[in-house]
Amino acid sequence: MAGVGGAPAHGATSAQACPIAPVLDIVFSRWTTPILWTLHTFGRQRFVVLQRNIGTITPKVLTQRLRQMERDGLVVRTYHPEVPPRVEYEISELGSSLAPLFAHLADWSADHLPRVEQARQEFDVAEEAAAGRGR
Repeated sequence: MAGVGGAPAHGATSAQACPIAPVLDIVFSRWTTPILWTLHTFGRQRFVVLQRNIGTITPKVLTQRLRQMERDGLVVRTYHPEVPPRVEYEISELGSSLAPLFAHLADWSADHLPRVEQARQEFDVAEEAAAGRGR
């Protein structure tokens, strides 16, 4: 959104015209959201249980995302020096602070995804009709 005189609002620079872009990069990467949602919903989990609850994520990708999320302060990793060793993951206080955002997005999804799907179908029908006329 532009500020006075067309300048970027809220101190955003031309290199960062959207002030929420860094948040989107952190929170809405392909696997971060499902991981946070799962940890928020089910609480502290071991790696294998977390992977099972997410579904289609590979162990390599889950490991990479968990490390990055731990670095970002969104997830807490707890190592228990037992035999065999046990590692658990849980959402951090910082990660939990995203819960209202996710709740709003879930509400928006329930309220508006049918309209998005309808718009897509109407667009596709119009595109097919235009392609048919062009032959």
